[in-house]
Amino acid sequence: MKRPLDGVRIIDWTIWQQGPVSTMMLADLGAEVIKIEERVGGDPGRGVLSIAGALVGATSGPNFYFEANNRHKQSLTLDLKNPQAIEIVSQLAEKSDVFVQNFRKGVADKLGIGYAALSERNPQLIYASATGYGPFGPDSGEPSFDYMGLARSGIMTAVGEPQMEPLSIAGGIADQMGAIMLAYGVMAALLAREKYGMGQEVDISHLGSMTALQGLNVACKTILGKEFKRMPRAAAPSPLWNHYKCGDDKWICLAMPQQDRYWSDFCTVLGIEHVLDDPRFATMGDRADNAKELIPILDAAFASRPRDAWMQALKEGGDFIYTVVNTIADLPTDEQMLANEYIVDYDHPRIGQTQLVGVPVRLSKTPGDPKGAAPEFGEHTERILTELLDYSWEDVAKLREEEVI
Repeated sequence: MKRPLDGVRIIDWTIWQQGPVSTMMLADLGAEVIKIEERVGGDPGRGVLSIAGALVGATSGPNFYFEANNRHKQSLTLDLKNPQAIEIVSQLAEKSDVFVQNFRKGVADKLGIGYAALSERNPQLIYASATGYGPFGPDSGEPSFDYMGLARSGIMTAVGEPQMEPLSIAGGIADQMGAIMLAYGVMAALLAREKYGMGQEVDISHLGSMTALQGLNVACKTILGKEFKRMPRAAAPSPLWNHYKCGDDKWICLAMPQQDRYWSDFCTVLGIEHVLDDPRFATMGDRADNAKELIPILDAAFASRPRDAWMQALKEGGDFIYTVVNTIADLPTDEQMLANEYIVDYDHPRIGQTQLVGVPVRLSKTPGDPKGAAPEFGEHTERILTELLDYSWEDVAKLREEEVI
């Protein structure tokens, strides 16, 4: 099966999540990804369970974090403080299409593997960097993690309800969004090289990526001078654009912006026809003005039956727009997720039968493939040196003795 990035080689000098996920996405699409890891310890993501027990409720078992971020890759261990290791990286760059890194500004240049140095060896190289706040400005050299991306981008004050303090979002959302934008930038640069025959730098950041994620809200502020308000669920100005708890403590979500089109049939399905004659709720404007009185009526109606019953009733009662409110735990068994392979089954060579997050973009003739394992630490070091760079086995043994690899 052909894949879009077959034949593309990527050198991945990244750690944690933002950088590794971007190269994992490119690997899903067929790219060969060589992951450079520190000779002692490697990517700190390999030890994430030892520091994330409180967050995920587990301190043992398969390393979900490293697996999720590094499938399909090859692991090469190097001591980048050693000039011989830098030469190995430079040789790899000569034979590669893309170099990706997410270390603090100036680190790569200091080591001799910045864009200037590597592009001399390979002028067509695409050199992609992921940072916290972008390559320019007073904070361009500041360190950043996902939490910083959430904080600086404003999203912590956009989620939740009015009067709430800033809220965090679990799961490395800023890292994940940064990774998506980095993969997007690399693919755009690959296309530009195909058209114009030149390599170039690609830069993305937590701040820029999270701004793009909130593009409509930010544009509202820049163009209109207003930002979207946090909306209280219990007094939502549109009762048909809201979520409700059902009798089994599961939630249902409605999203019908043309209220008047649905209002009569909706009240009939809920068995609250009496509100149709209530002047407080006669028009869309009236319902918005009196939302604090209307929402409790709807809450009581939905609380009277389990969610499955309401899903069926709404399906039979009209052309409504609604869905379930899933928890993360619901996703691996959601039939829509499975039908579209947003989650796939995988027989992992070490973990055994498990599930993986699928490729979110469907290509009908050159599909991506999410089924792959993350490498063992240093698993491919010898193969890369002997097969790709033509080092002899004696050379490899010497490099190991000298603690270069």
